[in-house]
Amino acid sequence: MSLISNFAKITEESQAEYASMKDAVLSRTDVLGDSCEGDNLLAFCDNASFMKYLRDTAGMRGKVKMIYIDPPFFSKANYEATLSVSDSAVGGGRKVRHLAYEDVWEKGMEDYLKMIATRLLFIKDLLAEDGTIWVHLDWHSVHYVKILLDEIFGDRNFINEIIWQYKSGGSSKKHFARKHDNILVYGKSSKYYLKLPKEKSYNRGLKPYRFKGIEEFCDDIGWYTMVNMKDVWSIDMVGRTSGERTGYATQKPEALLARIIEAASCEGDIVGDFFCGSGTLAAAASKLGRRWICCDSSPVALASCIKRFLDNEMKFTFLIEEGHAGKIEIREDADKNKQMTLFPEKKSYTINI
Repeated sequence: MSLISNFAKITEESQAEYASMKDAVLSRTDVLGDSCEGDNLLAFCDNASFMKYLRDTAGMRGKVKMIYIDPPFFSKANYEATLSVSDSAVGGGRKVRHLAYEDVWEKGMEDYLKMIATRLLFIKDLLAEDGTIWVHLDWHSVHYVKILLDEIFGDRNFINEIIWQYKSGGSSKKHFARKHDNILVYGKSSKYYLKLPKEKSYNRGLKPYRFKGIEEFCDDIGWYTMVNMKDVWSIDMVGRTSGERTGYATQKPEALLARIIEAASCEGDIVGDFFCGSGTLAAAASKLGRRWICCDSSPVALASCIKRFLDNEMKFTFLIEEGHAGKIEIREDADKNKQMTLFPEKKSYTINI
């Protein structure tokens, strides 16, 4: 039986999982401090149960202006992160590689799509009436996920498919080099908020055409007008020597998230990312004056986020779901120095934060 013929079954099972989901049981970690009720949230837990908690317990239904997610792509691969860990034995630090997340699905594409659909249902509940959802994928699954988005948000609320074009990555002798990702954009309703950024359009040659009401400019390249940005975005990936680099697998550049945040929200609005990875949305949102809610179930992702946020003096409340607490331990000594230990019950990594 083809995958397309099973879409009714996929949506039915995801609806059942959505309806039976239990709230996350969360505890607050005060050792990170500096935050208060209503500020930014970072949660270490399953994202579906966390979104149900936000909707039903935290009163966040219809409150989030923009949600961006960068879920697994169905790449059938596992991804690692580089951790800079303390090493008392050598009196300094060292770098280690550890599994960040798995993108291997034992039951195949159906299982993957059911996971995505369940989370999209909760995302729709959290979005404001004028809110938007941005789903970051690539060629592996984008065409199937668009069918789910059409079903859940309505094909009439489709806004754009953004092509993020980059130069990094390998190539193959069997196909053209794959140098872009796809970002599907939908509105919660037809009243969605979107402030289109402008870009230069060099389509006037060496001399401007004098059209009434059209302002033209000139630079070293030639004459141009300012037009609404197109749906192909050329933004470099995070470079190996970039100060922005965290060492987390599949880290996205702040420039990409900043463009999305500025287009889809206003200062003071709440934005969210429920597959937050290294925390790029939160980092960009803090610089742009937005409040944010982020979540991930990977201890390595959370370690990357916490270190990044504290290094950048970002204020946030850290919440841990019951059952996850044993994977990250945060301590503060008498001199207010903080350390974070991953997997304290197993082979552990300690990070100065």
